Amino acid sequence: MNDVLNISCYKFVPLPDAQALRDLLHERALAAQLKGTILLAEEGINFFLAGTADAVRGFVDTMRTDARFADLAPKESWSDTVPFRKMLVKVKREIIRMDHPTIQPSTGRAPAVTPATLHRWLEQGHDDEGREVVTLDTRNAFEVDEGTFDNAIDWRIDKFTEFPPALRAHKAELADKTVVSFCTGGIRCEKAAILMREEGLDHVYQLEGGILKYFEETDGAHYHGGCFVFDERRVLAADLSTDTPEKA
Repeated sequence: MNDVLNISCYKFVPLPDAQALRDLLHERALAAQLKGTILLAEEGINFFLAGTADAVRGFVDTMRTDARFADLAPKESWSDTVPFRKMLVKVKREIIRMDHPTIQPSTGRAPAVTPATLHRWLEQGHDDEGREVVTLDTRNAFEVDEGTFDNAIDWRIDKFTEFPPALRAHKAELADKTVVSFCTGGIRCEKAAILMREEGLDHVYQLEGGILKYFEETDGAHYHGGCFVFDERRVLAADLSTDTPEKA
């Protein structure tokens, strides 16, 4: 019976009090008997939590009383066991490391497309202006190997800090195309889309909510395989279960 609620969520928002937040959120999470990971940095928050539905949602509701987190919108999935062994809350330099300090999503995002819009574009073979659409996987190679969008661009990076030089090496190939960057939940493709805009690519979007939101809001068409997740479930299918095609 899948009665364990798993959530993932991030937000780029200035958190100069990250260290104090670490102690507060750790105390609350332990009190709610949650397990998972919360990453904090001056640029924002990124977290993955599991527990009973009431405990998880209650934790998020309490977080929303802080105006900076009022619009948190976690992505949800279910499992029959808790896929984390402990509760960790860490303060890091970046919530997703890119080593590119000029990229500050909290000061302005790149345009985003909804899962429904990307689904429609892939169905029709072009965007609403008739421009060729390409999807760009911003994840690490081992994640891509578990599944990705059909014909997605994959630069075989081993860590996200390799994305900026890979972009510069391949930028000319993206010119005059509509590029939709994507990742698991949206955090990496958000930074990637901003960087691509800064590098002079005009028609760049991020997939809102990443692959997990695409699975949640569409039928998963134009995606093959599963989506790698960083917990003990390892890979999720398009219905957000662990019954991936490879394991069926």
